[in-house]
Formats: sequence, structure tokens, C-alpha cells
Amino acid sequence: MISEIVTAIDTIAAAIKSGVYEMLGQCTHGGATYTRRIDGNSGVGVSLTEIDLSARALAAYDRVVAASPGFRARTGQRDMAERIATTLHNVDLGEHAQPDRAIAVIQAGTGVGKSAAYLSTSVTMALARKTRVVVSTATVALQEQLMTKDLPALAAVLDEPFAYALAKGRGRYVCKLKLERLAGAGSDEGSDLFDVDDDAPPSAAVDGKKRKGQAGQDPEERRLQLYGTLADALAAGQWDGDRDSLPEQPDPRDWSTIAAERHTCTARHCPLFRSCSYYNARAQLAQAQVIVANHDLVLASLGMNALPELDKCLIVFDEGHHLPAVALDQFSGAMDLSGLRWLDKLPKTLHDVAEKMGMTIAQDVPTLAQQLKGGLNDAGRIALDLLRAVLGSFDTVYRFKDGQLPDALVAPLTLIHGHAKGLSEVLEALGAELKARAKEDPAQAAHCAVQYAKLGQLAPKLTSVVGTSAMLLAHEAQPMAKWLKSDTSSGLVALSAHACPIVPGDLLRHHLWNQVRGAVVTSASLTSCGTFDYFLAEAGLDDLPHVSTLAVDSPFDYRTQGELTVVETAADPRHVDLYTREMIAALLADLHQVAHGALVLFTSRVQMKAAVDALDAALLDVVLVQGQMSRSRLIGSHLARVESGQPSVIFGMQSFGEGLDLPGALCETVFIAKLPFASPSDPVEEARAEWLKREGRDPFSELVVPATGIRLLQWTGRAIRTETDQARVVCYDKRLLSQSYGRRMLQGLPPYAVMRRVRGETVPV
Repeated sequence: MISEIVTAIDTIAAAIKSGVYEMLGQCTHGGATYTRRIDGNSGVGVSLTEIDLSARALAAYDRVVAASPGFRARTGQRDMAERIATTLHNVDLGEHAQPDRAIAVIQAGTGVGKSAAYLSTSVTMALARKTRVVVSTATVALQEQLMTKDLPALAAVLDEPFAYALAKGRGRYVCKLKLERLAGAGSDEGSDLFDVDDDAPPSAAVDGKKRKGQAGQDPEERRLQLYGTLADALAAGQWDGDRDSLPEQPDPRDWSTIAAERHTCTARHCPLFRSCSYYNARAQLAQAQVIVANHDLVLASLGMNALPELDKCLIVFDEGHHLPAVALDQFSGAMDLSGLRWLDKLPKTLHDVAEKMGMTIAQDVPTLAQQLKGGLNDAGRIALDLLRAVLGSFDTVYRFKDGQLPDALVAPLTLIHGHAKGLSEVLEALGAELKARAKEDPAQAAHCAVQYAKLGQLAPKLTSVVGTSAMLLAHEAQPMAKWLKSDTSSGLVALSAHACPIVPGDLLRHHLWNQVRGAVVTSASLTSCGTFDYFLAEAGLDDLPHVSTLAVDSPFDYRTQGELTVVETAADPRHVDLYTREMIAALLADLHQVAHGALVLFTSRVQMKAAVDALDAALLDVVLVQGQMSRSRLIGSHLARVESGQPSVIFGMQSFGEGLDLPGALCETVFIAKLPFASPSDPVEEARAEWLKREGRDPFSELVVPATGIRLLQWTGRAIRTETDQARVVCYDKRLLSQSYGRRMLQGLPPYAVMRRVRGETVPV
């Protein structure tokens, strides 16, 4: 039937060639609508595609909003849904020689309702195409909202049922093999496998003297009691092995000893595979049409089959402005130059495993390990001498200019890389043989799993040395950021070497976007200074022909609901001490006028501490300070105070400038102590600025200003959270109005009524 209709359409096209440049011929068949695009000059049909997918996705969106109690029509939300539907319906998934790709980058202001727009359309599209959707976020709070509110609401509306699941990293689940042995339920073999890391700095939570003095219980007894309790709960079906489902979170060091991890896992060859908490969760993921994950997991899982292959599914990156920073973190390297006791264990472990498997190691492992340790010690001594000579401090970060290592470090690092690579090859060969034997002879699976776990304890450290030393020795036209970090907070000098690429866009384009076929990247803060240019470059999406952008305005009336006041101080904000004193005096005067809830955002702990120290007795009873209690407890205290009619003010920094939802009276004023420029001492930002200057470019205008503009947009976004809020933003940094770059940032903010306060008098700008 389709061929007959196509013929008919072509006939019609031939008849109307004259004067008609293009038309669409449509037909319906099998419940689907087809279109044939016809060139009016040639009468030739260009393509035949199914077009009801976008209409079906938009219909699902309409049903969702119609089913939402008290819903108010939001033009911007529908515009967003329409863009997603038209973007995703034509992408080619799976095997294609030259697949069609499409990525929609959408900034949706606060209050638009992003999740309803992208879930209704992308899930409907995926169900129709028999594929899946991965929704990736940056925060746990958004994951919880999606899993407990948004996805259940969507499932209640759609006709076609679908399953959804939350994907977590392997380390959030217990390794049953480790737990049974530590709790005494397993065999004696490998009972000493899973020791606490000897090289880890001491923790107050597990320090023996401190814990015994406080609780009267030996830390080892406490740890064994914990493992026994967890093993019993797991065996009785009272616990699913997910750390997050425990009523009380265990100490991180206690948990790390029993956590599942890739390097110690033989997967389906493990004797406890069928009851493995992690793989049971993976099985649920395999049945889900919608998977909620986070950016770290998505990037860390590339090529590892932990999530659906990105060329075969649709993906939504919410809170997408975090992607560049996550990419830098994922592809950076670090190696310890001070905690090296693991190298004393390495030769014995490798030989013990080889002996128990009846294998022979050709390499001289003890000599390689000894030489590797010597090289790391030499590098550590050179690094400490360098820090002492240059900075005179052991609590510092020292970056190598232009990514060039001193000559004295090149030789030991070259030896380190060679020896570490040789040892890594031995370890990998043993691991591969263990997996092969477990597969060939299931009777050996338990024995092989224990031996594999022994190797896995050492693999991450060895891998980090191989990878980081290679990055430190690399010489590229675009240099890496390379630095030393020294810390004495544990009472000992902890020294480490680091390397990191400096352009996140290159990483994302190479590792992520070349796999993705259909995606949505969204956030309330993707534009800076009024354009998408900065984000597109940082995310590696600039100049890609299949990328489109859309800015959807918030439904809030910022001119009538809000006000932005810029306070002009006499001191220049660059004169830190003078400015901080003047700013704090003005801030404290304003805080005395707070009637309900307010939020103060600082750019540094030093700045926040100075403000806390200046509080008078009346304000001490009003102010809640980030870090003095858990975030959830602090927010709860703030909520209780405001609801009881008392004023309450939260002091916080960058993490409180984003993702904090305090509607109505909970936050009637946001006070911004200073424009949120990033720390000038960040080694990656320093290295990138250095490189740009060498290339004849201006890092301040190209990077610093737009990055600060995005943070400022996030910070001011804490003020108005609903369509009925009345709130104001007070910024004490006069550069927002007095400097051209400040006015650039102002252009990217919502259209508040802007005021200027000079010597106590507030006037419109």
C-alpha cells in the first residue's frame, strides 16, 4: 500500500512542478503517518519518514499538564516540549553508516517545569521507538524528585506502562563475598583480604584512641559488629545491600572495606553472583525503559556496558551546566607520592596468587616493585624540596608553569612509568587468567574470585600511577595542568602529583558526543551574558551542525516580583580587607531588617568567617552557618524558625548558591557578598589562562567573565521560586554596574527592577 501511495504522490508532484518549489504528501497506514517531501522543481520525492512521533510526544505532554492539579499554562514549557519532540523524532539509533544526530540545548528559566517537558516527550518517543531514555543529573536532590514525584506522575498518565530505575555506581552496593568473610560467614581462605587501607590518613571517626575513649569500644570490635549486623540483615532479606537504604550511614572507611568495586569483582564468575546486590540492581536497570543516573556515572561508564549504549538510546542531561566540570574531574589523574606501603605488599600478593593458581611470573616482580617505590620516593623528595624552596610551606598547591616539569623530576617519573607499567601488565595477565579459569571450570570459581579480589585491592593504585605518570610526562601543543599538592591535616605530610586536561569541550566531544545520537541538554543556567556561546564551547557542542539552542523564559514577572539592588561601597572589591570590612558592616545592618527568611552567599570561607565573627548577640540567634550542621538539619531548622514567625538567615557558599529551593517567606532576600569569581589559585583554571595568553587570547573576557555570569545567574535564582514570590537580591559588589564586564553579566540575569544604593539612599538605575 505504501508503494502505491508514493507513486500517487509522485504523480501529483509531476503535475504541479510549475511554480511550486516544495510540498508535503502525507498518508496514514498502520496507525502511523508518513510524509514524502517533494521538490517542486524536479517533482522528485526526497524522503519518506514517520512523522507521528513528535505529535504523539506532544500529545503525551498535553495529557501530563492536563492531569497536573492546579496547573497554569506555561508557554515556555510547551515551547520546550515541542523543541524536544521535533529534535528527537528523526535521529538514527543503532547501526547506521552515517546516522542522523540531533542535540537540543535548552535553557529553561526557574518555574518553567523542565522535567515535565522532557520526561513526557522523551519517554513517549522512546516507548514508540522501542528504546530507552537515560536521564542524567548532577545532584541527588533532582534524582530524588524524578524518582519519587515526576516519573510516578508520568506513569500514571501514559497509556503504555513503563519501568524506571535509579542507576548508582558499584561502590554504593556491598560486596557479599567481602562481607561474608569479614563477618566470619565465609571460608578461611582470604579472611585477611580486605584490610583497611594502610596508606589512608587517619580519620577521627575511626581513630582507635578517640573511638575507644568516646564509646568504650575498640574500633576493630565495632567494625566487626557492624559487618556481622549487615551480613545478618542481608541474609534475612531485611537489607538489599544498597548503602543508601541503611537507616544509619556507616563510616566511609568501614564501608570502603566491604564496598563492591570493579577491580575486585569477577562478575558472573563469582560464586555469589546470583545474589550480588550490585548485579541484582543492574538486572532491574536492564528491565527499565527509563534510567535515572548522574553525570559522573554516565562519563565513568562510557564503553563499560553499565548503562545503555548511548548510540542506541535517548539521553537527557538535566543540570547540564555541570558537564564540563565533571568531564575534567573524570579525565584527570592523581598519584600518591607519600603513602607507599602498598608496594611492600605487591610482590608477595602477585606471587601468592600465581603460586595458588600454579602459574609462573616471568618478570622480576620484587625488583620492579622496589625500583618503583624508589622512584616514587625520589620524586617525593624532589617535590618536597621544591615546595620548601619556592613556597616555604607544606600545605599548598604548586603548579608547574606551562605544564613543564623541572628536569630533576623527568628522570624519576620516566622510571616510575616504566616500572608501574611492567607491574600492571603482570597484574592484568594474572587477572585475565583467573577469569578464564573461573569461566572454564565453575568448580574453581570461588577460589578464583578470592584470588582476583587480592589483585583488585592493588590495581587502582597501580593504575593511577601508570596513568598519572604518563599524563605528567606528556608534551602537547595544548598543555595539561600539572601540579603538586601537599597537606598536613592528618599530622603527616601527604604529598600527591596531579595532571588534568584544560579544555573540557575537547574531552566531551571526543568521549561523549561522538557516541550520542539524540540528546537534550537543559538547565536554568546555560547562557552567560545573554548568549549560549560560553556553554557550547565548554561542553564541546560549538560548531556542531546537529546542535540547536533554545532559551525559554521563566513564567515569573521579575520586574514586579523582584528587585536587584547594587550597593556601592567606597572600597574597591579588589582591596580585600578594606572591602570585606565595609561589606560586612552594610550586610549586618541589612540583616537586622530581615523579617522572615534570607540567604547570604559568600565567595570564600575566610569571608564568611569574618562575617560570623562580626555578628552581634541579636544576630547570633538568627544566623545558621553552612558547615556547622548537616545541610538537611540546617534547612530543617531554618524552615522551623520561619514557620514559627522568627527571622532566620542562612550563611552559605557556592554549594548553597545552586539547587537550594526556599520559596516564599523562606527566602525573601538573597544577599551576595561579592561577585562569584572562581578562586584564582585553581591549578586547572590557572593553566588554561596561561595557555590562552600565550595564544594571544584574553582569558578574563573569554573564560572568567562568562563563568562568573553563570554562577551569578544561579545565585540570583535562589530569590524567586514561585509565581507568587516577592523577593529581592542585594549585591554589595559595585562592579556589577560600574564595570563593563559587570554590565555584561547583568545582561544575562532575569529582568529585575535594578536599583543602586549610594550612601544609604536607594535610587533606580
